[in-house]
Amino acid sequence: PAGFRSIPLTPAQLKLDTVLRCGQSFLWHVYPLTASSATSTLSPPSSSIDPSSSPTEPTHEYRLCLPDRLVCLRQSPSHLFYRAVFPPSSSSSSSNSLPESEADSTLAWLTSYFQLPIDLPALYARWSSTDPAFARLSSRPALAGIRVLRQDPWECLLSFICSQNNHISRITKLVHALPEEYSDVLVEHDHPLGGEQVAYRPFPGPEALASPEVEPRLRELGFGYRAKYIQGTAAALVARASGTKHTPREWLGALRLLPLPEARAALLALPGVGPKVADCVLLMSLDQPGVVPVDTHVLQIAVRHYGLRAGKGKGMTPALYAAIGERFAQVWGEYAGWAQGVVFAGDLREFA
Repeated sequence: PAGFRSIPLTPAQLKLDTVLRCGQSFLWHVYPLTASSATSTLSPPSSSIDPSSSPTEPTHEYRLCLPDRLVCLRQSPSHLFYRAVFPPSSSSSSSNSLPESEADSTLAWLTSYFQLPIDLPALYARWSSTDPAFARLSSRPALAGIRVLRQDPWECLLSFICSQNNHISRITKLVHALPEEYSDVLVEHDHPLGGEQVAYRPFPGPEALASPEVEPRLRELGFGYRAKYIQGTAAALVARASGTKHTPREWLGALRLLPLPEARAALLALPGVGPKVADCVLLMSLDQPGVVPVDTHVLQIAVRHYGLRAGKGKGMTPALYAAIGERFAQVWGEYAGWAQGVVFAGDLREFA
């Protein structure tokens, strides 16, 4: 597509439409394309692409606003296409003639975010060889290419605070409300189908959400009891970073350098962060691929497919939570959290 760069990458290594819709990240903007717009960003709309026809051209564009740029992605059966759009004040604001250094920095971000050096088909093959349930599930084309993201820890943390007692569409709505309310527009860019300009805002930092007046405003926006935890966690991170050389966001990111028990304990000390939220953040942003976040849905999978026995009426006790994680670690090994992500997606209605 015009203005995009590409890297060879098959859906077996990364399937964007599944990875970005299976409950890992909720900040992406998703735009269905038409037959003509798949190859030209400014073509007028024409007939829609039939998703059941195994298209050779991209069917969707995915956009995410980072603190300094807008990243736009498309995917074909053989390539991942990417471009970066910078704010007008940036020396790199011309996205159609992106300097090599900026293209390299966007590619470096993509490589880290999608953890591309990890050979996903090799992991699928390993899990399938030892786990018949995984082998049956992963044979479905819709479940190919599901890899764990390496997100910004702050964005990941707030997303999963919003996820408590919630479903994907509503989590997405809440998470998108935060930059709409607390961030300025970074860049405006043409809609993939042409015509209108769309404004994009980066995710607000802890400093923007730490003041006491944030909680009542978030309640007005529909966050409910989560408003207290969002404001409290932001304030706690600002306090922890105070007097250090790090920003609150950097303090949280530094948990990647700690052993798992210490990193988990630091997360659990934050307001509103329980074991599942902590483990989601550890797995999807803090470089802990063996961590398995557990909820009642994952418990049902463990009982149905992996022989776990759960006592009736006891709920999710700490002992049961630990037993489920240990069971999956025995089955899948050091990347158990990645395997669980595939199995979890397989139970979602969208990918049935």
